Amino acid sequence: MSPSNASRRDFLKITGAGVAGTALSVSASSYARVVGSNDRVRVAICGVRGRGKDHIHGFSRVPGAEIAALCDVDESVLNQRLGDVEKLGVPKPKSFVDVRKLLEDKDIDAISIAAPNHWHSLMAIWACQAGKDVYVEKPCSHNWFEGRQLVRAVKKYNRICQHGSQSRSNPGMMEAIQHLHDGTIGDVYMARALCYKWRPSIGRATEEPVPSGVHYDLWTGPAPLKPFTRNRFHYNWHWIWDTGNGEVGNQAIHEIDIARWGLGVGFPASVSAMGGHFMFDDDQETPNTLNASFCFEGPEGKRRMMELEVRHWITNHEAEIGAGAYGASGVPAAGLTADASKKPAAQQSLGPKDAKTNTVGNIFYGSKGYLAIDGYDAYRTWLNDSAEPGPHGKGSGDHYANFVECIRSRRAQDIHSPIEEAHISTTLVHLANASYRLGRTVRFDPAKEQVIGDDEANRLLRGSYRAPYIVPEEI
Repeated sequence: MSPSNASRRDFLKITGAGVAGTALSVSASSYARVVGSNDRVRVAICGVRGRGKDHIHGFSRVPGAEIAALCDVDESVLNQRLGDVEKLGVPKPKSFVDVRKLLEDKDIDAISIAAPNHWHSLMAIWACQAGKDVYVEKPCSHNWFEGRQLVRAVKKYNRICQHGSQSRSNPGMMEAIQHLHDGTIGDVYMARALCYKWRPSIGRATEEPVPSGVHYDLWTGPAPLKPFTRNRFHYNWHWIWDTGNGEVGNQAIHEIDIARWGLGVGFPASVSAMGGHFMFDDDQETPNTLNASFCFEGPEGKRRMMELEVRHWITNHEAEIGAGAYGASGVPAAGLTADASKKPAAQQSLGPKDAKTNTVGNIFYGSKGYLAIDGYDAYRTWLNDSAEPGPHGKGSGDHYANFVECIRSRRAQDIHSPIEEAHISTTLVHLANASYRLGRTVRFDPAKEQVIGDDEANRLLRGSYRAPYIVPEEI
C-alpha cells in the first residue's frame, strides 16, 4: 500500500471535534483532495517572527510539504514573512491573524507552532480537536497541567505530534545516546545539562500604546492582560513569568531532554534549584543564573542524578564544548551576527571569536569514562581513569522531514520526539522553576505526576487561564 493510500485509510478513522467551542469537522474527500495524487502535506505555521522563520525554511525544503498558511498576531511580521515565502519560489500561502480561524480551514493537514510558550499547548490541543497534526516548539507547555492535557489530546484524536527537540533527529546524537546505553563509558550515574549562553540586559521598558497592526488581546491569549511594553512582547516575553519559562524553558530544555534521554530515566523523585537575577537592573523576572539538581529512581533500583547549570554571561568551555574542537554546528550566541558592525553595543567588544562564547551541551559520567556533547550534533568520549580519547562523531538530521513522513505513514511510533517524552522533559523545566520560585526542594510522585505534600508547588504547576483562552479540564 502506498503512503498516500495508508494516510487516507487511517484518516477515515478520525473525527474532528470542537475548537474553542466551534464545532468543526474534516471530511475524507477534503483530505483526499489535498494529499491526493501529489501526496502533499499542507502545513500552516503559527508564530512566524523568530523561530517560525526557521520553520518556514525547514518545511520549504521537505519534499512533498507545502506551506499552506501563515498565522501571526503582528500584521507587519505576517506580511514580511508572506513576502519571504514568495522569495523561496513557492506559492503564496493563506494568511491568518486568529489561529481559531485557521483551524476552520479543512484544507490544512497540520500546524507548526512557534508562538510564545504560553500559547503552545492550547494551540496544539485546539489543533488536535480540529483533526490537524501538530509540530509544537519547545517547551511543549507553559505549565505541567496543560502539557498533560496535550498528551491526552494527541492520544484521543489519534494525531501525529512532533516536539521541537531537533537533536533527537540527529544521527550524531542517536549514536552518542547509543554509546551511553551500550555501556561505552560504563554505568552512567550522572548527567550535566550545561546552558551557558550569552544574554545581554533587556533594560527597562515603559508602557506605551499597542503598535499598529498588533492584535494584543490575541497575543496575550491565556495570560493576564497587562499594559503593553516592549519587554512584554517580541522575544523578551521569555523572561516574564506570565508568558515564558526563562532560560530553563528557552535554551536549557534541549540540554535537559538530552540528559534525560542519555540517562534513560523518566520523571524525577526530587528537584532542588537555586539561583537569581544577577548583574542587571532590568525588567527580567526569571533567573539568569540557576543551578538545579534532579534525583531519579532509575531502573533496577539504581539512582541517577542530573545537574542543570544555566549561566548568562562570561564562562569557560568545559570539556571544550563550544570551543570548536568537536566540529559541531554549535549554538550561536544570542544576538550575534556575522557582521560585527551589526552587533548590539554591549557585545561589540567580544572580538573575532564571539561565535564561540557559548558553552551549551551535556556531559555524562560513567564508571569507565565520560562522554560530552557539543550543541545538538557532535560528541566525544574519554575512557578509563587515564581519560584516553574514545569514540566520537557528529551528524545532523531533518526533524521537519521526520514529522512529514510520519503524517503520511500515520506511524506515530516513528516520531523522533514524541509528545509523551516531551512532556516528561518539559515537566523538569516546570519543577526546576517551581523549586526556585518557592525556595525549597520539591518531591515528586512520578505515578501521580504531583508534588508530594506541597499545595503551593502544585498550584504553580497547574497555572491559570484568561477566558476564552482556556485549556479544557476534560479532553
